[in-house]
Amino acid sequence: MNHLNTELNERSRHLLKLLVERYIADGQPVGSAVLSREKGLGVSPATARNIMADLENLGLIHSPHTSAGRVPTNSGYRFFIDSLLTVTEPEKKQLSDLKVNVEKEKGSNQIIVNASQLLSGITHLAGVVSLPKREMASFRQIEFMPLSKGQVLVILVTNDDEVHNRVIQTSKDFSPSVLQQASNYLNSLFVGHSLSDVKSIIAKEMSDARKQVNQMMIDAINLAHQSVGENESSEDVVLSGTTNLMDFQELSDVNNMRHLFEAFSQKQDIMHLLDRSMNAVGVQIYIGDESGYQPFGECSLITAPYAVDDKTVGVLGVIGPVRMSYDKVIPLVGVTAKVLGEALKS
Repeated sequence: MNHLNTELNERSRHLLKLLVERYIADGQPVGSAVLSREKGLGVSPATARNIMADLENLGLIHSPHTSAGRVPTNSGYRFFIDSLLTVTEPEKKQLSDLKVNVEKEKGSNQIIVNASQLLSGITHLAGVVSLPKREMASFRQIEFMPLSKGQVLVILVTNDDEVHNRVIQTSKDFSPSVLQQASNYLNSLFVGHSLSDVKSIIAKEMSDARKQVNQMMIDAINLAHQSVGENESSEDVVLSGTTNLMDFQELSDVNNMRHLFEAFSQKQDIMHLLDRSMNAVGVQIYIGDESGYQPFGECSLITAPYAVDDKTVGVLGVIGPVRMSYDKVIPLVGVTAKVLGEALKS
């Protein structure tokens, strides 16, 4: 986009800014007569037409169907966001309401669900938040309870007071006393380690236990492997307000909607996109096909990583039509990410 900065004079930039803002506001193609009447531009309709023709040649705007007006292209939006956008900071009341409402929940998962719903409610778009990677949590305690027919209930507690329950199928029946021995052994082995470290320790202990042929150790490590060896990726993303997107005319095409909601139900594409934003600094914006995912071709995704104790643990954002109020949405995403990090810390 740097070459455009040199090719566009002040008047062209100003006209493009006005055109994008006007189109975002009312969704109608913008004509030269309308732009020539805008304050601060001071050009005739004929001059506005000439400038628009130049902007069209540069691929920043285009004419839809037979309309005399012009609308921004994705490149036009990108230039507008990178070089022309003036963001509107959230109002103090909006900020304090957001803070109070995010922090009122107990338990990190509920706080995250709440943040996603609040962001969706404020922006009238779809809110999306990735849950903190389980590997980043620290191990606190593991307990096993025998169920029927070789099934064992695993209760895994992490340092953020999250309790993860799952049922595993074992190859043999274990007595309560053996399960108690196993949990005591694993608790002494894993306490204070991150879950990603735990997986490495399990791999090492598996070979050590086999060398020592200690059946209790082998059983305990096998139980641990089944308990924390897998990650349930379907639960890694919280989506809120996806039906808000049905209100936007540009997304209301039946095929578009079907692909979009299929992507929402599968979540993998969204997860990959959010993972790309994990290591980014500040707010990231993907416009249309910049995301690399066909279902989001008509959408923009705005994300920001959130951190606990200066460690990035997840990503929060919104999905909406390319024609959205970037000036308001971008700062809201950034602020909500900060508020969420603070709420999880406290």
